[in-house]
Amino acid sequence: METRPYLSWELVGEFMTSAFEKIGVPRDEAAICAEVLMESDRRGIESHGCNRFKPIYIDRIHTGIQKPVTEFEILKETPTTAVVDGHDGMGMIVGYKAMNMAIEKAKKYGMGMVAARNSTHYGIAGYYTTMATKENMIGITGTNARPSIAPTFGVENMLGTNPLTFGLPTDEEFPFVLDCATSITQRGKIEYYARVGEATPAGMVVGHDGKAMTDSVKILEDLVKENAALAPLGGIGEELAGYKGYGYATVVEILSAALQAGSYMKMLTGLGEHGEKVPYRLGHFFIAIDTEAFLGAESFKKTTGDILRELRASTLAPGESRIYTAGEKEYLTWLERKDKGVPVGEAVQKEFITVRNDLNLDIRFPFE
Repeated sequence: METRPYLSWELVGEFMTSAFEKIGVPRDEAAICAEVLMESDRRGIESHGCNRFKPIYIDRIHTGIQKPVTEFEILKETPTTAVVDGHDGMGMIVGYKAMNMAIEKAKKYGMGMVAARNSTHYGIAGYYTTMATKENMIGITGTNARPSIAPTFGVENMLGTNPLTFGLPTDEEFPFVLDCATSITQRGKIEYYARVGEATPAGMVVGHDGKAMTDSVKILEDLVKENAALAPLGGIGEELAGYKGYGYATVVEILSAALQAGSYMKMLTGLGEHGEKVPYRLGHFFIAIDTEAFLGAESFKKTTGDILRELRASTLAPGESRIYTAGEKEYLTWLERKDKGVPVGEAVQKEFITVRNDLNLDIRFPFE
C-alpha cells in the first residue's frame, strides 16, 4: 500500500514550471519540461519523474553545464529528414520540437525522421513516441547517454543505457509503448534504489573483478569512476544472450551520433580533461510513420489491438493471474493516480522545499 503523501498534478506542474521559469527557462518551454517529468510519474516510471527534477535539471543549470534557453538550430533539412543542434539546451524541448518536426513531415510524406545533437537528458523516451501515437502514427526514438554498459565479454562501461523506444497506436484506450533501456536496468533506477535505501538486485551490475555488485550508492560512485558497468539486456556473456542487448545498445549509439556527427561513448562522460563538469552533448533520433499512408489508421489500430488482446488472452503460467502488454501497466497506474496526484517520498519532499526556498517561490506543500 502506498504510504507516501500525494501532491496534486496541478500543484506539482505549477511548482516545477515556476521553478524552471525562475532559473531562465521561458514559461511555455518550462511547462513542457514539467509535463515530460509528470508524464513519467503518471505512468509509474519514477526513475525519470519528479525525483530527477532537481539533480538532473535544476542543478545542472545552476552548475552551468546545461542552458535554460534552448537554441534549436536546424543544420540540414529535406522533405522527410532533418538534423538539428540543441546547443546544450533543455533536452525535453529538443525532443518535443524534433518529434513535432518528424510528425509534420510524416503527415505530408508518410514518414519523417529527425536526428539531434548537442542535447541533454530528454526525460522519458515514451513521451515522444506517444506524441506520434496521438496522431495515429508509429513513433520511434532513441538516445545515447553517458557510458554505463559493458560490451559482451567486457567489464568497462562503454555504451549508454540507450533506450530504443516504440509507440504504436491501437483501437484500445492506451497505445502500445515499449520504453526500456538496452541494459538490464538503467542508471535512473539505481539512483532511485539509492534514494530509498534499497540494494540493486544481483546480476544487474558487474564490477571490474567480474562479480555482481548490489550496493546502490557504491554502484553510482563506481559507475562514475568507471569501476562498474551495467550488464546489457540478457545478462553477462553469451549464455543468456547478453550480446543481443549489447547489439541493440550499439545500434542506438550509432543512430544517436552518426547521422548528426554528434558525440558518442566516452565523449559523453560529462567530465572534461581535468575532471571538471562539462555539458553532456547527447544525441537523439526521432521517427514518425503515418499509418494512414499504408492501409489506413483504423485498419492498423484494429489489427494491433487484436494482436495485443490475443496475447493477453493466451494461457497463463501456473500461479499467475494476468498477462500484460507494453503500456498497459502504465495506463493502469495512470487510472490509479489521475485523481490522487503524484506520490512523493521524503527525499523528493526535501528537494522540492530546497528548490522553493532557494528560488523564493510563493508555494506551500501540504506535507509541510
